Amino acid sequence: MKTLILAGGSGTRLFPLSRACYPKQFIPLIDADSLFQKSVKRALLFSEPDEITIVTNKLHRFLVADQLEEMHTPCRILSEPQGKNTLPAITYGITSILKEDTDARVAIMSSDQLINPDDSYKAAFLAAEKLAEKYLVTFGITPDSPHTGYGYIRPGACLDGGFAVDAFVEKPDLQTAESYLRDGYLWNAGMFLFSASLFMTECKKHAPEVAEAFTLPKEGAFEQTPKISVDYGIMEKTDKAAVVPLSVPWSDVGSFGALYAVHSRGEDGNAVRGEYLGIESHDNLIISDRLVATIGINDLAIIDSPDALLVCPRSESQRVGEISDLLRKRGDERCELHTTVHRPWGTYSVLQRGDTFQIKRITVTPGRRISLQLHHHRSEHWVVVKGTALVANNGNEFFVRPGESTFVPAGVRHRLENPGLLPLEVIEVQNGEYVGEDDIVRFDDDFERE
Repeated sequence: MKTLILAGGSGTRLFPLSRACYPKQFIPLIDADSLFQKSVKRALLFSEPDEITIVTNKLHRFLVADQLEEMHTPCRILSEPQGKNTLPAITYGITSILKEDTDARVAIMSSDQLINPDDSYKAAFLAAEKLAEKYLVTFGITPDSPHTGYGYIRPGACLDGGFAVDAFVEKPDLQTAESYLRDGYLWNAGMFLFSASLFMTECKKHAPEVAEAFTLPKEGAFEQTPKISVDYGIMEKTDKAAVVPLSVPWSDVGSFGALYAVHSRGEDGNAVRGEYLGIESHDNLIISDRLVATIGINDLAIIDSPDALLVCPRSESQRVGEISDLLRKRGDERCELHTTVHRPWGTYSVLQRGDTFQIKRITVTPGRRISLQLHHHRSEHWVVVKGTALVANNGNEFFVRPGESTFVPAGVRHRLENPGLLPLEVIEVQNGEYVGEDDIVRFDDDFERE
């Protein structure tokens, strides 16, 4: 069985933990593994690494590659030039798989869900694989509460291993959700299993503009295809939809309320990651890298990061995306970036910033290097604090060791490389009339960025 993992994301719903450049699926929210890495481990229950394809966007492709490398699990990565929702993403992956295997059965998984798989999980996928010859199969989570934040599926006629889909229904109000629970409806989990050829047949029938677009090369395909979900584009229209129930602990971790629900909690009901002291405080979610102390507060989410602090009732945490929207409207880059920013060569952290200067800590992964580049408006002073740097500066190459430094004037081509086996750490002091990240001209880049 092939597996297609969708790994896009806007990074708005768990701000300030997640940002556009580092959405929730890449964050170790529960333990050392990110949600993305957990999804890959689930895929490995029934697919080999070379049978797993990741569809992500160009912004996150290096995060995907680095997290796969941590797992020692080489998978194929497909990069979308722009996000057009789930149907184009799935069609992109399916058309790629069809070039190699016209009889493929493909499991479609989201990378941002938390699932604790058991024996029934693998059994459900094997049952769906049998149904996939004649049906487009979706998975329905058996509800444990009348949740108003999920869409539902109404099962119809019994099939071998599942049910025909009678209807997909939108997110209900509480009273309707309670009736759905009594009537045996299932949560729509956004997971599927398709015959690749049957999927394309139904795509041509119900979303021909999408199917036609993906007869073009990648760039043209994403320019031409409409922005549309697989549910709206195909699943709600086809007469070949089936559902296999899935009775496992599941969460889309779509809010801090949902994160609190899946997090371990103490006797006081507090879910804590970090150092915390609480007096007469209970049922709070506390996430911070520094000490948080509370007195007499209950049912709050307190989410602390180096550049932003969120405090809200847990019951209102689904509105966190509104904060990201406000920041975006203001042109505030904090909706996009953390103070620590991941790059394909490593990371940088902003330590201090003023109108005409910026101080960063740069970490370069062993064996990697930044692009050969120049800046028009700023100079840079590099001080090596750990490891050995190979520096290209104005046509000259030389090593810089701990405690040593070098100066890069504005307008000069330069490059920083880590030739060693340990991470290279450099303190960079930028000075100039403009220190924005877009003041960069690349001449040569190992990662083929523009």
